[in-house]
Amino acid sequence: MSYTPKERLYRALKKMDVDRMPAVCFTQTATVEQMEACGAFWPQANEEPELIAKLAEAGHTVVGYEAIRVPFDITAEAEFFGCQIKPGTREQQPSVIGHVASSPEDVDGLKDFEFGKGARVDRIIESVMILKAKYGDEIPIIGSMIGPFSLAQHLNGDSWFMGLMMDDPVIQPLIDMTTDFCIRYAQEMVKAGASCIVIIDPTASYELLGDEFYTKFATPYHQKIVQAMKAMDVPTVLHICGDTTKGIHLMDQSGVDGISVDQKVNVRPAAESAKGAVIIGNLDPVRLMWRGTPADIKAECVKISESGAKIVTIGCGTVSATPTENLKALVEYAKESEY
Repeated sequence: MSYTPKERLYRALKKMDVDRMPAVCFTQTATVEQMEACGAFWPQANEEPELIAKLAEAGHTVVGYEAIRVPFDITAEAEFFGCQIKPGTREQQPSVIGHVASSPEDVDGLKDFEFGKGARVDRIIESVMILKAKYGDEIPIIGSMIGPFSLAQHLNGDSWFMGLMMDDPVIQPLIDMTTDFCIRYAQEMVKAGASCIVIIDPTASYELLGDEFYTKFATPYHQKIVQAMKAMDVPTVLHICGDTTKGIHLMDQSGVDGISVDQKVNVRPAAESAKGAVIIGNLDPVRLMWRGTPADIKAECVKISESGAKIVTIGCGTVSATPTENLKALVEYAKESEY
């Protein structure tokens, strides 16, 4: 039996029978070649709903991905709360350079946030609506957002990790607030048409936190987002950067349907540790996807699949200089795969 791309992705994430592997990417998808093909370029395509949608769509129309993912960076959420952002360029993404929450009083001033006032997160939501109107229920739209731990770090700044260790009074109210935001943002994207939510929480890395701090400051907050999405029957994927091999069991406790792993992760023990979630990944975006060949990529796809990954895709965000032919090799592998 064959399935629509939306059905196939849902079923693969839910560990249901499926005809073959979905050809998808859960991390940043845009490249300069895609920009040139569709006529939508960064940095404008990080800002305007129609251009966000047009460039995101290029992952489907140019590369062949069987899903469309928005947005391309993880700064819109911090920008929403007033953080200073260094603008991106055609090749590089924007970054957070100013912070707004150093005390519980600062957090109190951020709690009464509202959507629908024209912030970039609202324009991202609008881009989801544009894509949903065009593709309906055929092609899944993946809504991506920064996770609550990393968003809290963006808002607080360089003192965040020291604050964790010193029990700074800003820590708890800030991560509670960012979790509330993430839940509402995910809900808004789903209402707009997203059929899968990806939580990108790069600084909540097991390499940085270890068991104690990850269990205290990551798992419970991811669980809250996952439960909110389960209530809407929307699958979730969690991506955390770095070598999370030893922390997969803790990531799995969040209840997410998929765990997207970095290229540093050893897939076999990761797949053995994940009892609930499917393992997703983990082609090297630099060594392989940018600088390798299609043959190299397909050979590595086989190894990753045989090691236990149920969806083979890029381990971290796509390098903007990645050749389209290399991305197509990944798509071809997925479409030729046996599941």
